[in-house]
Amino acid sequence: MDIYARLDSAEARYDDITAELSGGMLAGDTQRLTKLLKEQGELEPVVNVYREYKQAKENEEGAKLIISEETDPELIDMAKEELAEAAVRKDELEQELKILLLPKDPMDEKNIIFEIRAGAGGEEAALFANSLFRMYSRFAERHGWKTEILSLDDTGLGGIKEVEFMIQGKGAYSILKHEGGVHRVQRVPETESGGRIHTSTATVAIMPEAEDVDVVIDEKDYRIDVMRASGNGGQCVNTTDSAVRLTHYPSGIVIYSQTEKSQIQNKAKAFALLRAKLYDLELQKQHNELAGNRKSQVGTGDRSEKIRTYNFPQGRVTDHRIKLTLYKIDAVMDGELDEIIDALIAADRAAALASET
Repeated sequence: MDIYARLDSAEARYDDITAELSGGMLAGDTQRLTKLLKEQGELEPVVNVYREYKQAKENEEGAKLIISEETDPELIDMAKEELAEAAVRKDELEQELKILLLPKDPMDEKNIIFEIRAGAGGEEAALFANSLFRMYSRFAERHGWKTEILSLDDTGLGGIKEVEFMIQGKGAYSILKHEGGVHRVQRVPETESGGRIHTSTATVAIMPEAEDVDVVIDEKDYRIDVMRASGNGGQCVNTTDSAVRLTHYPSGIVIYSQTEKSQIQNKAKAFALLRAKLYDLELQKQHNELAGNRKSQVGTGDRSEKIRTYNFPQGRVTDHRIKLTLYKIDAVMDGELDEIIDALIAADRAAALASET
């Protein structure tokens, strides 16, 4: 089925759904009503663009007809202007339709889980890991999303050895899924008396949140140990047995959760993180099996891939995958990532379109 046959089919289905929803026969069938509303919402963007495309095409044909049949020079000039505008708009809409019809990543609507670990650079790397955590938290805040810490291991000096946290928001995974990889910082540490620039790294791994239906965890495959929380600060540290260590035997994954005062809450966070890690392992396995297929222009998301450099002396941030450099490091570190993320998404879509042709 070619693209226009698919679009005609989508438009006809949209009209059928709209007619059924307005027919007043679904008042007692909540399940079907919900299903139709969801399907209508998914079709609506495509149908709206397709209808605009058809209107632009109609305008183009109308202008061509005037040019071929009219003798009035003024009308012909106006028709030529309309023809040029309609042709440009038609091409733009055609490209937009191709993007809308690209296969959807089934994980795109999920929440996203980040794992940030300090890399090379000692305490300076831990401070940078904390800066990245703040950057993504501020980005989430700017979008009205919620950030929830699942696991945290800090240094007590303002740095973070490792943090795992979830960002909850519509389409969070689709927007932030290209952030995985090695992030590098070049700056003068506050402890450096000689003013020398140090290079440090932190590793960012991203995972879609996994539901119970995505991952089944057998009771015989894990062990839960409870213990007294330990670490720096906190009213309940070393006072209650609220910390949880979850060990998963088949994968060897061990998760330690102590961010909440409640043992039940820490268990829930540990299992949420375990499900995400197991889900991610399965996705990575599928990815490796399909390694011969298209690879994203913005990278594989491999943890060893250096993706971005934050150079403080020059005030620049460079994303190496798409050769984008911005001289606004303070804004970026405060969560203004939209320009970088929009460019990454555009590059990925361009690569996907190229692979379809």
